[in-house]
Amino acid sequence: MSHTAPGTGINRWTIAITAFCMQLALGAVYAWSVFLKPVISLYKVSQAQANLTFSITLLALGITAGFGGYLNSRFGPRAIATVGGILYGIGVLLAAFASPNIYLLYLTYGIIGGIGLGLGYIVALAMLIKWFPDRRGFITGLAVAGFGAGAALTGPIAANLLLPAYKLNTTFIILGIAYCIIVVVAAQFFRTAPEGYAPAGWTPTLKQQEEGSARNYPLGEALRSPRWYLLWLILALNVTAGAALISVASPLAQKFTGVSAGVASTLVITISIFNGAGRLFWGWLSDALGRPYTFLVIFLVQVLAFLATPFIGAIALLFIPASLIGLCYGGGFGTMPAFAADFFGSKNSGTIYGAMLTAWSAGGIVGPLLIASIDYKTTLFILAGLMLVSCALPLLAQMLARRQAQEVAASAGN
Repeated sequence: MSHTAPGTGINRWTIAITAFCMQLALGAVYAWSVFLKPVISLYKVSQAQANLTFSITLLALGITAGFGGYLNSRFGPRAIATVGGILYGIGVLLAAFASPNIYLLYLTYGIIGGIGLGLGYIVALAMLIKWFPDRRGFITGLAVAGFGAGAALTGPIAANLLLPAYKLNTTFIILGIAYCIIVVVAAQFFRTAPEGYAPAGWTPTLKQQEEGSARNYPLGEALRSPRWYLLWLILALNVTAGAALISVASPLAQKFTGVSAGVASTLVITISIFNGAGRLFWGWLSDALGRPYTFLVIFLVQVLAFLATPFIGAIALLFIPASLIGLCYGGGFGTMPAFAADFFGSKNSGTIYGAMLTAWSAGGIVGPLLIASIDYKTTLFILAGLMLVSCALPLLAQMLARRQAQEVAASAGN
């Protein structure tokens, strides 16, 4: 087969590039912190009340992604991404008219915008996995790297240009229109890959054959498999560790090294950059190393990073373990979609991985709560121990992958 969508002349790399651009727009949601003080001032609410908007957005994103994969299979990526872009853009735009009622902000920016985010996020992953059976890890890493990098673009633009000139409400209008246009235009290039698509001249390597699923599992059957819960646990533990550090990066840096809040903020930006880079790096590496061994390395790197952090008293040195932890945190999101496709097939991978994203919510709650409840140094040692124990899970996954490969070989022999 060729690299193009039949009857369209659209190259699969064009689909990948437009999906990346869409994810940049969607990932702008992580720039929420630049709107926090303006929201507090305009709505006359506490920081906790204002920040609840962001929590509601991510909650809506995670829940929607759970069934967004099914909708993608039912109606196709172009339709669902278009709807997602419209909802996301309208949610942000309507937020401009929510003041002074904070509950309207929760509804518009949080729920409506979050639903649009969830639809777009899972569609890109589900679609690209089928177009790139030869580069599953790299392509899913590329997709979610776009999501991770979105805030790096939107944050400075909003903080330095839009908010000073136009204030909060007009900024929401401008961004809402921009998000809608970018996502909807990108969605028009999306196509579903033909059943069993493979690029011309590609022959799966032995490792890819070992990782390949014997068949395509429906969601219900995947949820009855211990393998699904094993992957869910691997993702949840990785999120727990990374989210714990991310949630306290600035105060931790101030306490350990004595720097000001302004200097500590550079650590936050650095972790964000490595979070985005890790999604692409580990996803790419997993194509060569294999998904189980990639997660094993991710966990081992974090063992060393978390063990070293409590002994660091200089901000320059703190960047090293913090960057590694950010790299590994992003790596979980870059590698797991392909891991799920390896185990359960690519046909329903969007639906199956969408349900698996509940691990994102679980880890995102447990990690920050843990480090907020215990002193930083003790928690870092606990997280190092948690990552060490977690190393057993990828090894178990590798054993199951080999067993699955044997089943594939046996069925082929028959």
